[in-house]
Amino acid sequence: MKKVLGFYTKSPLILRILIGLLIGVALGLWVPQAEFVTIFGDIFVGALKAIAPILVFVLVISSLASAGKGLGSRFRTVIILYMLSTFLAAVVAVGASYLFPVTIPLQGVEAAQNTPPQGLTEVFGTLLNNMVQNPVSAIINANYVGILTWAIFIGLALRIVAKDRTKELLSDLSDGVSKVVGWIIQIAPFGILGLVYGSINEYGLDIFVDYGKLLLVLVGCMIAVALIVDPIVVAITLRRNPYPLVLRCFKESGITAFFTRSSAANIPVNMKLCERLGLDREYYSVAIPLGATINMDGAAITITVMSLATAFTMGVEVNPIMALLLSIVATLGACGASGVAGGSLLLIPMACSLLGIDGDIAMQVVGVGFIIGVVQDSLETAINSSGDAIFAATAEFREWKKQGKPVTFKFVDKD
Repeated sequence: MKKVLGFYTKSPLILRILIGLLIGVALGLWVPQAEFVTIFGDIFVGALKAIAPILVFVLVISSLASAGKGLGSRFRTVIILYMLSTFLAAVVAVGASYLFPVTIPLQGVEAAQNTPPQGLTEVFGTLLNNMVQNPVSAIINANYVGILTWAIFIGLALRIVAKDRTKELLSDLSDGVSKVVGWIIQIAPFGILGLVYGSINEYGLDIFVDYGKLLLVLVGCMIAVALIVDPIVVAITLRRNPYPLVLRCFKESGITAFFTRSSAANIPVNMKLCERLGLDREYYSVAIPLGATINMDGAAITITVMSLATAFTMGVEVNPIMALLLSIVATLGACGASGVAGGSLLLIPMACSLLGIDGDIAMQVVGVGFIIGVVQDSLETAINSSGDAIFAATAEFREWKKQGKPVTFKFVDKD
């Protein structure tokens, strides 16, 4: 038994998810009476639903409390670039979702109790009331707007008053919760098996057409942000052709991140890249780990696209004001996304709650995310991690220009 468990945990998660997906399809087509299989999906979704509020609360507090200070204007610049890029990614996702609306086959849509907002007064009234809900109640009731609000306030306060030991404790707590999420994700293949089986039973193979459309929108948004939006931000900041830097960072960082599917695991690669670009070690040793936490273009796209797809499926109308609020919530939520594979998916219920969508429905969408995550999560990580290096370099090069130093995108050989 121990050998079997060891073999299972050491096998690539992508491979295990693919196997679970195929078994779920096969059982759904050929053994429709095996309804007990759906319990695997219920357990998986239930575990995610239980841990998600705690995850959001802890990660956002930790990321804000641990944000570095005292590294001068270049550090302020890189934080602005990280946040601006993530927000613009969410805006692109909103635009693409309206241009290419996608719906997802979900179970229990007709019976779901949703409270779609009607007017702006109701929108802001509900939003403000949710923001000031007791934080304990917010966590218990999965009120993600309240969770995010209190996490931001507490994180900012701790950033000012907390001692280094407290920040280390918060970091350890964040790592601990992320570890629990990692354990839950280990059972993802069984969860996907159950979810796919239930979907095949209800909708047949047509679900994969809808999943494919959703994946195309996600991939299209990520490519547009990586090759158009982010280069424009770099070009405006440095007033020069951004593509030599952008393409170099994609080559050196993005390819590795695509296969590791972990921004945290790619930090050493980005540190070496910054060294070869001639950046100051004291600066990039803080900027790169921070970027792995708050520079989350791909996560913002995933949260926004999948939340709007859920809204379209449920018949919830999202007006421009709500779309802007969704972009802001996706940006702030993405900054606290877990570093484990699929971590951004657990923040979808937070965004869905803003649109009045039932938590059980939102958790089904999380399951859909794991099904398409073989491509989505890999590309998301590649964009996130390469963006860390791009904007860390851009902020320092901007400082060089102000000091009259020559800016070059060539590697510096320090060996």
